[in-house]
Amino acid sequence: MGLISEVLLLPFAPVRGSGWVIEQVVKEAERIYYDPATVRAELARLEERLDAGEITEEEFDQQEDELLDRLESATRRSARTDDGWTG
Repeated sequence: MGLISEVLLLPFAPVRGSGWVIEQVVKEAERIYYDPATVRAELARLEERLDAGEITEEEFDQQEDELLDRLESATRRSARTDDGWTG
């Protein structure tokens, strides 16, 4: 970029910076959300809640299915990034 375009785009620098920060926060949140260790820990807590009688069998089944879907997604995401594809 030339000097003139840099000067003209200078007022938008905070917006570009904010966009970058938001993107980084989203990436980190997704990394944590899809981390297999996090999902397994949530599955263990879910089972503890069922054993303690805090949730019903139906609630357990529904939440377990959601967590297993996340774990499967995490495995697919990991395989894609291991292959060098980050899309």
